[in-house]
Amino acid sequence: MLRFITCGSVDDGKSTLIGRLLYDSKMIFEDQLAALEADSKKVGTQGQGIDFALLVDGLAAEREQGITIDVAYRFFNTEKRKFIVADTPGHEQYTRNMVTGASTADLAVILIDARKGVLTQTRRHSFLAHLIGIRNIVLAVNKMDLVDYSQTRFDEIVADYRAFASSIGIESFVALPISGYMGDNITTLSDNTPWYQAPAYFGRSLVDHLETVEVDTTRDLAKPFRMPVQWVNRPNLDFRGFAGLIASGSIRPGDAIRVLPSGKTSTVTRIVTLDDDLDEAVAGQSVTLTFADEIDCSRGDVIALADNPPQVADQFEASVVWMADSPLIPGRAYWLKIGTQTVSATVQAPKYTINVNTMEHCAAKTLELNAIGVAEITTDRPITFEPYADNRALGGFILIDKIGNGTVAAGMLHFSLRRAQNVHWQALDVTREARAEIKNQRPGVLWFTGLSGSGKSTIANLVEKKLHALGKHTFLLDGDNVRHGLNKDLGFTEADRIENIRRVGEVARLMTDAGLIVLTAFISPFRAERDLARSLTPEGEFFEVFIDTPLDVAEARDVKGLYKKARSGALKNFTGIDSPYEAPQNPEIRIDTTKISAADAAEMICDAMNGIELNDADLAAELAYAAGQLLLNVRESGLVTGKALGKAGDATANQFLVHALRQQRVEDSLLSEEEKDNFARLDQSRAWIIDPVDGTREYGEARADWAVHAGLAGDGAPVLGAVALPGAAAVPR
Repeated sequence: MLRFITCGSVDDGKSTLIGRLLYDSKMIFEDQLAALEADSKKVGTQGQGIDFALLVDGLAAEREQGITIDVAYRFFNTEKRKFIVADTPGHEQYTRNMVTGASTADLAVILIDARKGVLTQTRRHSFLAHLIGIRNIVLAVNKMDLVDYSQTRFDEIVADYRAFASSIGIESFVALPISGYMGDNITTLSDNTPWYQAPAYFGRSLVDHLETVEVDTTRDLAKPFRMPVQWVNRPNLDFRGFAGLIASGSIRPGDAIRVLPSGKTSTVTRIVTLDDDLDEAVAGQSVTLTFADEIDCSRGDVIALADNPPQVADQFEASVVWMADSPLIPGRAYWLKIGTQTVSATVQAPKYTINVNTMEHCAAKTLELNAIGVAEITTDRPITFEPYADNRALGGFILIDKIGNGTVAAGMLHFSLRRAQNVHWQALDVTREARAEIKNQRPGVLWFTGLSGSGKSTIANLVEKKLHALGKHTFLLDGDNVRHGLNKDLGFTEADRIENIRRVGEVARLMTDAGLIVLTAFISPFRAERDLARSLTPEGEFFEVFIDTPLDVAEARDVKGLYKKARSGALKNFTGIDSPYEAPQNPEIRIDTTKISAADAAEMICDAMNGIELNDADLAAELAYAAGQLLLNVRESGLVTGKALGKAGDATANQFLVHALRQQRVEDSLLSEEEKDNFARLDQSRAWIIDPVDGTREYGEARADWAVHAGLAGDGAPVLGAVALPGAAAVPR
């Protein structure tokens, strides 16, 4: 099987060539041929003749404009070989589609219109084909019939292309004069070009060369064994295998292997396929391997020979081809997919971009659509890789936008950075758990986000005062304050805002490692960066607090006069005016400052934070048992009728529960505020509520994970008490 692409500039005849190949190889059925002849008369570009391009240009827009837009794949075969050919578009705006088609190709047919010669897209596609690793290049000088099969014109174009090819590292290529429309030199040598002498290894025509050229899989056999794990095959209790496509090398039962990045070793016992076990498997085969030992291996891991494993690192230099309409934002986190591994990665500002016409290295701060550059990439954890030049499967990657899930770039890893190999985590005897325990608190991050003027800093300051009064160890990172030191070098562009939040997230992580409760008050307008900050902390320790203030309200406050400056144009990139704010979709806490004061908001947030501390099973059991006992007391006292007891949120029952629980846990700060104003709270949007029928107690908006439950048997005796708090399971009594 040979996979190849046709590429080049617009109207160089790529689709026509593929159509001719399909036609001459007898891969067109009679009804297709009849339809082609009819379509050629309607929308063809060859007068009354057959327009072979219509065989692959299937989109209405393609036929209407006579161009290729999307990648079109076609299958055909000859007596000697099977082929998959990708017809890639020539327009610059569709360069991303050309990269997609080239990513799996073994050979590239680069077409040049004999009338126009080497163009910018010829250079761009040649550079990309070489960059992606295609080493078999055929230069097809097309439309020779339109220049009277001139040898002089052919030699000029070949000389021009050879000078360019050598400058980008293409060591060899085969040049061929053809006419895709007339069929010259496609399947047989043409009498119209008697002056053309094909190289001895080339064969008589283009098809001859395609039938005999060596494909990459044959070269991959000589490389060390590598197999990215796609799936753990576990059909029953007696079988566990690891399935994947062998990227390079070969494997036999008895071979010693190493699983990366963990480094665990074992021995292959079986090579399983659907038909039967194999004595040997080679590059290009999909197999399931079983091991002699039970070792941890899952999707994303790479199986390699034990004595010749690939590298593992988390920092790299790479070539990046940007394929999105929106530019690269340095420092933003993207998904990086390499083989079967998917990790979070950030791309730094490019070292340089490449001018495809001159091969000049140009300074750049970002990458625009179709730009090709070299940049450093950092992943959130080590990945198994090899340089793309050595292994395309473990060296080629794509970048995916975390918000829209669209592919924004393709890239090729060059090498790991030296610092990635020389910098290691230092083991410390004092752990983050020990630091938190000595402070008698659970560390966490309260991440306040909202528009400028929403009240983030004010509320965060009040929350810290309350937590400090309760003996908590805290630190407040304020947006304005950190720009006087840590982030003094950053401005307010989108890239600088992202770097600002990245640094703050790292500092907050270090502070939680120290056992602190960290409060951050930043606009932090982008979800991707807030998600990045969340990913730096252990699960359950990050609390996004959305200070939800409408733009008109925030602008009306305008304490610092910033909105006025932004409206006048004196302040650029101001969030809410000429820079977007992406509101949280599922924040842990949402504060509507149009309905609640800053003091009440701080109180509500402290309630939630204090609740984090109430997560031990013994306290859960005590509170649940107390709730059950209280229900009995309420019923037996006769103070509340059965009908009233059935009313959720009954004020008298609520008061009983408050006092009973306070007697059970006098020092409990979570309950300290309830006594002073219970009846008034029942009329507010948030309140402590007891339902004596099902035993539900809650404060606020039906948060089931904060409810105390107590069941009552028919004789009135409590048979089950349970409390559900963050981090604690229900405990029966």
